[in-house]
Amino acid sequence: MTEANLALQVHALSIHYNNADQAAVQSVSFHLEQGEIACLLGPSGCGKTTLLRAIAGFLPPTEGEIKINGQMASQPRKVTSPEKRNVGVVFQDYALFPHLTVRKNIEFGLHKWDAAERRARADQLLELIGLQPLADRFPHELSGGQQQRVALARALAPKPTLILLDEPFSNLDVELKERLTFEVREILKAERMSAILVTHDQHEAFAMADRIGVMDAGQLLQWGSSYSLYHQPTSRMVADFIGQGVFLPGERTTRGIKIELGEIETNDPALPMSGQFDVLIRPDDIIHDDASAQQARVVRKSFRGADFLYTLALDSGAHVLALVPSHHNHAIGEPIGIKLALDHVITFGR
Repeated sequence: MTEANLALQVHALSIHYNNADQAAVQSVSFHLEQGEIACLLGPSGCGKTTLLRAIAGFLPPTEGEIKINGQMASQPRKVTSPEKRNVGVVFQDYALFPHLTVRKNIEFGLHKWDAAERRARADQLLELIGLQPLADRFPHELSGGQQQRVALARALAPKPTLILLDEPFSNLDVELKERLTFEVREILKAERMSAILVTHDQHEAFAMADRIGVMDAGQLLQWGSSYSLYHQPTSRMVADFIGQGVFLPGERTTRGIKIELGEIETNDPALPMSGQFDVLIRPDDIIHDDASAQQARVVRKSFRGADFLYTLALDSGAHVLALVPSHHNHAIGEPIGIKLALDHVITFGR
């Protein structure tokens, strides 16, 4: 991988606020390829917004460096100003100019372009976001979803190297958020734009991003695809935060690993040979089977349309989760047959 293919490089980046002992961002490294969409995901206070602000140029690093399109942008005591980074930012509140029309908002960052070029670029983006009929309206005359698309178009207008999105869907209702997540991804891909989204919503991250970075306490715990984070988590925190699951005690046997739900045959050399460890069990690892001799009792249920998410109590009192087609509508307290269908064995020491 050459620097020419990279929109962003973050290397060993640390950020302290007011010389505090605890770093808000601690030794974070990752890179983003041209045209790739990434997401920084984690709980509130994990450092993801601080990292995004540093990439935008609003915060100086204590250690490490940031390169944008191969050019040095941030080092300790040497930071390129935000307006010189060729980076677009979409804020949580959109920050549209209320006195400017949709078209004029989109054209705002194009003051160095001639009038014909500005109009052509605005027309191109209005078509891309599907708001050509609303070009002469003002922000207060638009819905929240429309305002969000205008904010994105304004950020895209100067053709920046990188777009940064700071929780842009957090003020929208669930249905609109889901629809706009897919729309924004399509717009970014159509523009061949590199982007980083900050969110605490993993469903948003899964729908939007090619690469996801999970953060906690200022550290980047894992960087990879949604598939690898779900099926190959490298830490207990990532396993617990991504998707849904529970941990059951396990012990090593001659044929594999034994848990309360049964024995899992595996010869994976990466699995622990001895000692105390837990096995991650996802809802899709538990199959509802009326013919199974193994029983579990329904203690909670959540209807999701096509399926139920059941919380099931095992004989030991431990709970597991199971996704079950919604025509299997079992009552709270009812025992049901289950069987284990575990393809990815993931263990963590205690």
